[in-house]
Amino acid sequence: MNRHHWWRDAVIYQVYVRSFLDSTGDGVGDLAGVRAGLPYLRKLGVDGIWLSPFYPSPQHDHGYDVADYRGVDPLFGDLDEFDALVAAARRLGIRVLLDIVPNHCSSEHPWFREALASRPGSPARARFHFADGRGPDGDEPPNNWHAMFGGPAWTRVTEPDGRPGQWYLHMFTPEQPDWNWRTPDVAAEFDRILRFWLDRGVDGFRIDVAAGLYKHPELPDSPDPEADARTRDSVNPLAWNQPEVHDVWRHWRAVCEEYTARDGRERLLVGEVSVPSAREHARYVRPDELHQAFFFDLLGAPWDPDAFRKVISEAMQDIAGTGSTVTWVLNNHDQVRTVTRYGEPATDGSGLGPARARAAALLMLALPGAAYIYQGEELGLPEVVDLPDDVLTDPIFHRTGSRARVRDGCRVPLPWSGQASPFGFTSGEGSAKPWLPQPEYFAAYATDRALADTRSFWHLYRDGLQLRSELPQLGEGTLRWLDTPPGVLAFVRGDGLVCAVNFGTAPTPAPVPGAPLLTSDGPCPPGVLPGSTAAWWIAGL
Repeated sequence: MNRHHWWRDAVIYQVYVRSFLDSTGDGVGDLAGVRAGLPYLRKLGVDGIWLSPFYPSPQHDHGYDVADYRGVDPLFGDLDEFDALVAAARRLGIRVLLDIVPNHCSSEHPWFREALASRPGSPARARFHFADGRGPDGDEPPNNWHAMFGGPAWTRVTEPDGRPGQWYLHMFTPEQPDWNWRTPDVAAEFDRILRFWLDRGVDGFRIDVAAGLYKHPELPDSPDPEADARTRDSVNPLAWNQPEVHDVWRHWRAVCEEYTARDGRERLLVGEVSVPSAREHARYVRPDELHQAFFFDLLGAPWDPDAFRKVISEAMQDIAGTGSTVTWVLNNHDQVRTVTRYGEPATDGSGLGPARARAAALLMLALPGAAYIYQGEELGLPEVVDLPDDVLTDPIFHRTGSRARVRDGCRVPLPWSGQASPFGFTSGEGSAKPWLPQPEYFAAYATDRALADTRSFWHLYRDGLQLRSELPQLGEGTLRWLDTPPGVLAFVRGDGLVCAVNFGTAPTPAPVPGAPLLTSDGPCPPGVLPGSTAAWWIAGL
């Protein structure tokens, strides 16, 4: 493998800044806290970090409503602290990716405020999707689309003269108006934004809603207007995955290549791409577009060997066939954590969630390509499912009244040390409580305990990452499935690494004789693969 292409087999750690580590005692994580945590991440062995949005924002959607793309919200620090974080990360060999949000901004963004103060048809309004309403008085939305977070995707404005006026499009919340990428101003502005952060030394960008940006030019009615809200996914074919979006990624790739050519340090673009199939996904990672795009099908697969085999096979065939590598992910800030997800139903008393999550992690780390880890995943944190209504902050809950898809449970601040909240997340006399309450049982998952216990999730991840770094051709590797008993999934890579997962609960014969290099749940006898366990071998050893 050409090691210059560091991203092909990289393991990136997602830092949800407000929940990582609080340095000021206000109960909210910040950039200085991230900088303080870098030695911990270096010890874990990750190649880089992806920072959730820290830009100035009214925080209606925890920073994904950006009011200023070139600054740091005082809640998280300032540009000097950001520069110090990048410099510290570089000294430790950790690359830094920023989360950029090009599909929508905050309703408090200066350009949107200018649009509200301008007349219909003005250049300021052309930067967004403003349209006249339907019906005799224009009091019905321009089309029937619904927002992903619930409710109509349109909000009517009051014109400067005080009369009810046009409507604007927001595919998430009214506080997040969608940009109109058919207006050249928007593309030019994001070009300047990219260069601003690249000039400050970042190593690339995670692109929010990368299949978004362009909408059907006629904004017609959808045959299934509530599909996005029902699935909480980018389903509406009129609002997502329009062909013009690929031109944006070609341009952004060219900008990154320009910076790479200057100093040889390769910049990365990784997209949040939610599309109907692996084949469609592959179009985003063609050689002149994004370097990577998250493959969410593995995250969405149930705990079933046939389901895992299907999505892995499709990814290896369609995505790896473009010349890119697959970008695997099992957890993120929008999804129920694997420990809880794989243990469902919670009332079955099986207690299998942690073992399954460990096995899935070892499988993911063995797959050819790159992997992204969400903070707390390496501690085995479960989803916090019993947060009271009065502390929930997710706009999905406040727009729908339903807890079914609320994301706060995976965003609870990390436990670092101690026996009681705030568990070292925030410290100092008079410190505020963490912005979301931590349950008492988080004491068992604190990082100091995890590091001291060689059988912890943390040590499994650390050992897996260390072995990854020692194995050749990981990013470029091929994969061949092995014959296995029912309920077992096993493959061998081109470099000879064998990974097997027993999805059942009873022991089965292992696909390779001899003791494994690494198992997800402690030592196992040679030739035996215990239930709910994954293991690695090198073929022939």
